[in-house]
Amino acid sequence: MRKILTYFVEELRRIFRDPGVTVIFIVATLAYPLIYKAIYWNEQITNVPVAVVDLSNSPQSRAFLHKWNAAPDIRLTHTCTSMAEAEQLLRNQEVHGIIYFPRDFAAQLADPLGQAHISLYCDMSSFLYMKAIYLSCNQVMLEDMRNIQIDRYEQMGVGKEFAWALVQDAPYHETALFTPTGGYGSFLIPAVLVLILHQTLFFGICMLGGTAREENQENFGIRNLIGRSLAYFLIYYALAAILLGFYPRLFDIPHIGSIWDILLLLIPYLLAVIFFSLCVSVFIRNRESGLVLLISSSLIFLFMAGISWPKEMIPDAWWYIACCIPYTFGSHAFIHINSMGASILNDGFTASVAPEVLALCIQTVVYFVLACILFYIRKRHTQAQQTAIS
Repeated sequence: MRKILTYFVEELRRIFRDPGVTVIFIVATLAYPLIYKAIYWNEQITNVPVAVVDLSNSPQSRAFLHKWNAAPDIRLTHTCTSMAEAEQLLRNQEVHGIIYFPRDFAAQLADPLGQAHISLYCDMSSFLYMKAIYLSCNQVMLEDMRNIQIDRYEQMGVGKEFAWALVQDAPYHETALFTPTGGYGSFLIPAVLVLILHQTLFFGICMLGGTAREENQENFGIRNLIGRSLAYFLIYYALAAILLGFYPRLFDIPHIGSIWDILLLLIPYLLAVIFFSLCVSVFIRNRESGLVLLISSSLIFLFMAGISWPKEMIPDAWWYIACCIPYTFGSHAFIHINSMGASILNDGFTASVAPEVLALCIQTVVYFVLACILFYIRKRHTQAQQTAIS
């Protein structure tokens, strides 16, 4: 225990004597979330400029545009006489969408068997532009379709009440679960917070490992591994409690979970990340290699976790690789607890978050054993080199 405590204190000194590691561990961990939140501060885009190409020029098309323009998401700024003119505005970024009414729009609506068409073109350079234009237009279109169906039923001799019943045979109410604002920031920021913890800790440990190797100060004993792990855990448990417990409330993103469940989740998650990073650090030859791993892996980890990209769309081979990364299960577990209200303490092992917690515990054990093996092999290899030199 005395040796472990000695290595624990030595690692703390190494961390705080190294300005680069200190910046990564503390400054970057606390500052990166503020930068991400600043990017997604306005979760809803309003008054998105849209061009209109109305070849129908009918009361029906004007009524549709009047209702659509009343939505806060879009603003009809240009009326064009042709699609070529509207496309030029879109290329110049003067508008982010185009709505097109064909000449036969009103005639098709008047025909009991006709089918009217509206074409909508969205600027896909930003998901938020597309979302604002498409959803607001879709709401107006659904309302108009219901009214058109009722009018056609009445023309066929069906009573108004019965026609309304035919159209509204399955009424529904839309409720946004877990992200009431429907904003991209509330959806993505919780996953980014967990990724920041993973990547800064991963980068810092690799950076320290590369520095020790450059200075020939490597120590691969098991007690050294445990002492270093305790140092990392002490620092990051405090940082993670601030990041995952306080920042969601500061940013006013959904946080309906218990802080005690989050603090409990942090134990297996941080330990899994620490031992995973120590396994990788064995292969780091210099200080800069950690930066290369950080840059190349961050977006890959985010996508493979199945948060920003649907898990069902990820090939099985990539998903199996993702299951080896602590971030995958840590991000899902944190979102389940923080945004969806799952609980470890109240529901016990049957909780909806139990599979992720169990996976993190398994990763902790596996990576600890693997780190011990790699440290032992590396220690024997270093001793053999020293013997050969002497």
